[in-house]
Amino acid sequence: MTDFFSHQSIFFTAFGYSMSYLEFFGTLAGAIAVFLSAKANVWSWPLGIINVVLFFFLFYQVQLYPDMFLQVFFFVTNLLGWWRWTNPRIGEEDKKNQLRVTKMAPLAWLLFLAIGLIGTLLFGSLAKNLHSFFPVLFSQPSAFPFADSFVTVMSIVATYLMVQKKMECWLVWILVDAVACYLYFSKGIMLVG
Repeated sequence: MTDFFSHQSIFFTAFGYSMSYLEFFGTLAGAIAVFLSAKANVWSWPLGIINVVLFFFLFYQVQLYPDMFLQVFFFVTNLLGWWRWTNPRIGEEDKKNQLRVTKMAPLAWLLFLAIGLIGTLLFGSLAKNLHSFFPVLFSQPSAFPFADSFVTVMSIVATYLMVQKKMECWLVWILVDAVACYLYFSKGIMLVG
């Protein structure tokens, strides 16, 4: 039987690119989750859970450790988002009795960006040395410690905003995805990028 959770187990090859089961099904679940989220459909959250479980294994295998840790955060926030969207506080509900979409105040927006950039520097410093601190768990150095940490930290910011149904989450996601595409293409996981 094929090892589904190994990025070396090939599902198919197209245009010279070998696609693993892990990358294909993780990306498919993630793409559907993003589509549903853009439609404010609560079913985006359970599909997001499938996506993050599969990507956890993928990112470990290609030494994108900050991204791997991010999947643990995403797992928890997918559960939280699912609950938050279906259980709005009084006055926060929309016509479907779900949390309504709102915009952030400019000062809050700047605060979240500053937190994200400071967090990137701190987490990048840690990621750069993970293989020294925990050589049994991380036999290889982090491939792109600061760029990967930017993706990780700003994804946390974007996810928090998404759980709160803040419109600005999409601006942060666009920035995160631009950097993430470079990382994933560099590590040979093209469909994820």
